[in-house]
Amino acid sequence: MLRTHTCGELNIKHLGETVTLCGWVQKSRDLGGTTFIDIRDRYGLTQLVFNTDTDAALRETSRGLGREFVIRVTGKVLERSNKNPKMSTGEIEIAVSGIEILNEAKLPPFLIEDETDGGEELRAKYRYLDLRRNPIRNNLVLRHKMSQEVRKYLDGHGFIEVETPVLIKSTPEGARDFVVPSRMNPGEFYALPQSPQTFKQLLMVSGFDRYFQLVKCFRDEDLRADRQPEFTQIDCEMSFITQEDVLNIFEGLTRHLFKAVKGIDIGIVPRMDYSDAMRLYGSDKPDIRFGMQFVELNDVVKGKGFSIFDNAELVVGINAKGCANYTRKQIDELTEWLKRPQIGVTGMIYCRYNTEGDLKSSVDKFYSEDELTNWAAAFEAEPGDLMLVLAGKTEKVRKQLNELRLEMGNRLGLRDKNTFAPLWVLDFPLLEWDEESGRYHAMHHPFTSPKPEDINMLDTAPGEVRANAYDLVINGTEIGGGSIRIHDRALQSLMFKHLGFSPEEAQKQFGFLLDAFEYGAPPHGGLAFGLDRLVSIFAGLDSIRDVIAFPKNNSGRDVMIDTPSTISEAQMNELKIKTTV
Repeated sequence: MLRTHTCGELNIKHLGETVTLCGWVQKSRDLGGTTFIDIRDRYGLTQLVFNTDTDAALRETSRGLGREFVIRVTGKVLERSNKNPKMSTGEIEIAVSGIEILNEAKLPPFLIEDETDGGEELRAKYRYLDLRRNPIRNNLVLRHKMSQEVRKYLDGHGFIEVETPVLIKSTPEGARDFVVPSRMNPGEFYALPQSPQTFKQLLMVSGFDRYFQLVKCFRDEDLRADRQPEFTQIDCEMSFITQEDVLNIFEGLTRHLFKAVKGIDIGIVPRMDYSDAMRLYGSDKPDIRFGMQFVELNDVVKGKGFSIFDNAELVVGINAKGCANYTRKQIDELTEWLKRPQIGVTGMIYCRYNTEGDLKSSVDKFYSEDELTNWAAAFEAEPGDLMLVLAGKTEKVRKQLNELRLEMGNRLGLRDKNTFAPLWVLDFPLLEWDEESGRYHAMHHPFTSPKPEDINMLDTAPGEVRANAYDLVINGTEIGGGSIRIHDRALQSLMFKHLGFSPEEAQKQFGFLLDAFEYGAPPHGGLAFGLDRLVSIFAGLDSIRDVIAFPKNNSGRDVMIDTPSTISEAQMNELKIKTTV
């Protein structure tokens, strides 16, 4: 080894030892006869001292060191006179007796410091430099620790890690596939897996009754803060189980991670039906760190001559506790925020319950104070509260009110990143109608089992059939989910029929799975957690990019290696791909 110790392990116990360190120059301070240099590696920072009065060679070398030079130094461990309690090595320093420059460095384009002056695009271009900064490195260390704890827990519960193929068959359901042309089979393509779904089900047919994999998945979809074209799943499947078994095992995994990594006991994870989540929060991934549940007002406000309410399918609102002192300007700003195209609210009604006990609303012309008292009763409002009300089509207005609720939670400081509120959401609809294609699509995927008691509604009321499906939500973010699978060929064929597949199309796309079900498929189910999202929540981040070593930007580009990029004409010809202009 070129070094005897790392830059983060020396302390007062090592006084008098001669040591050798390797690392990068963090900063240099020349005080005339003495030069101080901080040397850094991934383990920490150590202060070096050069007595430049007594050693001309050391003086010349130390003064020529620039930021990010890679150096190797030898010296004696001394006690620092000005100790730094914020550093693990803050009680000692190294009196350097020898130095070797292992590699010089250009001046980096941004400061390699916790608080950097580099913008996001610049740091993405030089990601290998950004990874030297403590915040990014600490995120990847956290990711490593969580991955290790996942493997430890699942191994302890009898799961076997099995790798599944990366070059698979393209399927029409779900997000868009990334496709890979086959040179040996001209005109035919592989797809990169959106998940190992069919392979893990086949592993259950094979008798591997507990499978897991930390697996790369790929989806060619529009990007956002919590979505990347390639991402990592904690992918799991189990045989001979019920939904309750799956929930218990993976609630246990969630508790284990919080305890082992953050020292937090999250207790029993509450459960909520999808229908209740939509009714009370307008979202299938509600943030339950705070209340502000929806209150439906149709019975209270309709029939009073106010056409906006009278003509609405749903009138619904939230109670912003303690906000009656909001000024008209603040309310107008909130209304304009709701009118943005991405939310699309046309207007908001409000009612103040003033601290003096009187009620004042923006629709006093239509509602007497006695009638507003009924509003307050519905909201369980108290003096000092502010009631905010929207009206419109049920599905749309619930989504809009969800945005308002989350924004009020932010403004009132109710969404603390150090508070964790996990939730199971259960009993999703099996199918959802797509206006564009004019047919039903699987809400999760085509292999999700319907609730046994709802199967007879597949022909008569397909939109009302519930799925044996479940999602884990933490702080309003979907961490992952899964379902009990169909394991019977007849039922799977029926599902494909309701998704618009002809028998021939179903056989072409999924014949291998349908055939496998005829050779003794056990009841099975599972789930997949998004590792990137889980790590980002543990790290208190809004974006998953900083928990991924080399992420893509919002356009799906890696600006560091400049990809996607064109390929040569020779490669195109070899793949039998013709370009069009």
